[in-house]
Amino acid sequence: MTTAHVIVTVVGAFMAAFSAASIFFRAKWVVRPLADYGVPRAWWTPLGVAKAAGALGLIAGLWVPALGVAAGIGLVLYFTGAVITVLRAHWPSHVAYPLMYMAPVAASLVLGFAA
Repeated sequence: MTTAHVIVTVVGAFMAAFSAASIFFRAKWVVRPLADYGVPRAWWTPLGVAKAAGALGLIAGLWVPALGVAAGIGLVLYFTGAVITVLRAHWPSHVAYPLMYMAPVAASLVLGFAA
């Protein structure tokens, strides 16, 4: 395991946890776009739980690599779904936001496999 892998994994986990907390605390700058995209309010908490579980899995993956890989794949799929949701809602200017959260997670996977 390299230093770069650990740093990128921790950053990715922090960003996913921050995103989850933003949903749990119903930050207006997060939930207003969710409503605009047509994401049902009943899905918000489960989506936050998925991101929180992914963040914990990334951190646990530093000790149990299979957990980190599973969490990383899950988060990449999650944020890919977010990109698709944004595009289907015709808000292409917002695509950068889920990509910003996906980038360190994908980098963590790549660095983990390269190590």
